[in-house]
Amino acid sequence: MHATFPQFTQFDPIAGRIEGAPLLERRLSDLRGYFVDQAAYATALAQTDSLLYTVANVEPAQGEGALHYGISCIMPGRVGDEYYMTKGHYHAWRPASEYYIGIRGTGILLLEDEESGECWSTPLIANSGAYVPGHAAHRTVNTGTEPLIFLGIYPYNAGHDYGAIVERNFRHVVVQVEGKPTILPRADYHARRR
Repeated sequence: MHATFPQFTQFDPIAGRIEGAPLLERRLSDLRGYFVDQAAYATALAQTDSLLYTVANVEPAQGEGALHYGISCIMPGRVGDEYYMTKGHYHAWRPASEYYIGIRGTGILLLEDEESGECWSTPLIANSGAYVPGHAAHRTVNTGTEPLIFLGIYPYNAGHDYGAIVERNFRHVVVQVEGKPTILPRADYHARRR
């Protein structure tokens, strides 16, 4: 059994890659409808279809107790006032938890409980860890000036449910206010922009 999957992998903490792992790229065009300021989004997309983030996953084994892991790299930048971010997702198997280890950069992990709607956040910075509990949507936001790189470790059967986020998005956004990252309710930020 042990010979069928890699027990040892190496990752590049500067580029956010795992040797031999396929690399998924998400561009600005892949996040249509996720940013609040649709005019700023259209303007940015008309200029260039920027690379927002990459994910390299290693899925070595399946079965009870098995773990998968991946390394993500979110580029610095904003669409309007809203910082570059991941799409965010629930786990398809809702009880699945995940653990993030910050490698490089400065960001925020935005979380939202599926049942109560409660939203909270935690910093995600180099040499730090952040726990994602089950039943929580999670989105990572780069609030710094360099790439935000982090490692995520999760159960093999966690899966990803992006559909629920597409339907209702997160209730909060991370935007720049007076030069600083600020978390605001999406509806309030939308109303302020009118």
